[in-house]
Amino acid sequence: MNEELKTEEMTPENVQAEEAVNGGAAEEAAQAAEAPAESMADYEEHLDDANPWNLVKKYMEEKTVLPVKIEGVVNGGVIAMVEGLRGFVPASKLSLSYVEDLEDYLLKEIEVHVIDADQANNRLVLSARDILRAKEKKARQDQIASVKVGTVMDGVVETLQNYGAFIKLENNLSGLVHVSQISQKRVKTPSDVLKVGDEVKVKVIGIKEGKISLSMKALETAAEDVSEKVEIPKSENIGTSLGDLFKNLKL
Repeated sequence: MNEELKTEEMTPENVQAEEAVNGGAAEEAAQAAEAPAESMADYEEHLDDANPWNLVKKYMEEKTVLPVKIEGVVNGGVIAMVEGLRGFVPASKLSLSYVEDLEDYLLKEIEVHVIDADQANNRLVLSARDILRAKEKKARQDQIASVKVGTVMDGVVETLQNYGAFIKLENNLSGLVHVSQISQKRVKTPSDVLKVGDEVKVKVIGIKEGKISLSMKALETAAEDVSEKVEIPKSENIGTSLGDLFKNLKL
């Protein structure tokens, strides 16, 4: 019985199977030997990635736009959380204009940049102002792109300078009427014919580098040339006879 079992175990098929198992084990052992051993440095790298201060510093370097919610109001600004860290938004960095009541921003969602991240002093400062300025600039560029040369618009004189008048247009854009474009008549200074608050009609005559050039003169009725009329007598009314010359002569 044992001889039969021993003979069965030593068949070629069983030998090949045993060699395959042993070969696979040897290959796995070789791969394990070739694989680099994990070190503390590998774990430290992952720990650095998980450090919220490293994340916010990365946001600052890359100027990442972060959506946040205002969760508190303090003296001189508001508080928002970023990656679990308490961030401070100064009132001067909250809007493009003066903020009268910071309470109006409580629980409001805004977009911010990280502008200062100091782990040693536990200081994280955020700003919404740069993002708002960029959005305003983009909106202005889009508005200007929609204005076509030749368009006639209504406007109000905003400011006067020696070189021209700045006009606030109906689409909240501003343009300049150069002093030479105010009137067909000679104008020495804009204040001679205009004052702040005057309503005017202007024509767009040029757009360059985001600046709009306007003209009031282009809308004036062309001045008619007034020539002095000279009456020329008809030839039959001109007397040149000797009788006419000596008519009143007394001898």
